[in-house]
Amino acid sequence: MSRVLATVALASTPFLAPASLGLALGVMGTAVGTSCSSAYYKAWEVFGWAKRDLLVDFVQKGRENQAEAKEQIQETYKTFQTLTGTDGGELEVVYKRLSKDLESSKSEANDVKKSIADIEKTANAMFTEWQKEIGEIQTPELRGKSESLLADTKTRYGKMIGAMRDAEGSMAPILRKFEDHVLFLKHNLNAKSVADLQSTVDKIGGDVSRLIEDMESSIKEANDFIESMESKGASS
Repeated sequence: MSRVLATVALASTPFLAPASLGLALGVMGTAVGTSCSSAYYKAWEVFGWAKRDLLVDFVQKGRENQAEAKEQIQETYKTFQTLTGTDGGELEVVYKRLSKDLESSKSEANDVKKSIADIEKTANAMFTEWQKEIGEIQTPELRGKSESLLADTKTRYGKMIGAMRDAEGSMAPILRKFEDHVLFLKHNLNAKSVADLQSTVDKIGGDVSRLIEDMESSIKEANDFIESMESKGASS
C-alpha cells in the first residue's frame, strides 16, 4: 500500500480522534527534508509504517519516476528527429511540440531528483536509527547478526542509489542540449536551420542511448533493492 493510500485509510479510521487525525495527516504531508522530519517518521510509525516501509515506498516511486522520465526523453528526442525532415512551412508546428516535450522532460527529471532526495533522507534516518538500536542489543550473537544485516543492506542500498544518481546526472546535459537547440530554433525558424541539425541529431542520439542504458540499469537496481528488502527484511 502506498503512502497516499495509507493516508486515505487513516482518514476513514473510526477510532482516531479528529484532532489526532488532523495532526497526523498534517505531519505526514510535511516534506521529508524539513526540520520536522523526526515528527514525520514518528507519525507514520504510530500507524505501523516503519522507516524501511517508507524507504521501499520511496524507491518504488523513484523507479516509476525514472521510467516516466526515460519515456518522455525518448519522446522528446523523436520529436527532435522529426525536425530534420520538416520544411519551413511545418517547422513552427514541430518546434512548438518540441518545446512542449522539452518542458515535460524537465518536469519528469525534476521528479526523479526529488525522489532521490526523499530516498536518501529516509535511508539515512533508517540507518542512523538502526545503528543506534544495535548498541542496545545485549546478546552478542544477535548484535553481530544485526550488524551483518545492516552492512549488507547498506551495500545493496549504496549500489542502488549510486545507479540512480548516475542516471539522474546523465539527464541534465542532454536536457541542456535540447534546450539550447530549442532556443536556437526559436530565433531561426527557417529550413536552413533545420538542415544544419542533422549532425546534432546523430550526436544527441548517442547521448540519449547511453542515458537510456543508465536509467534501465538504475531501474533494475531499484527492483533488486525492493525485492531484497521485501524478502530479507530490514530493521527500523
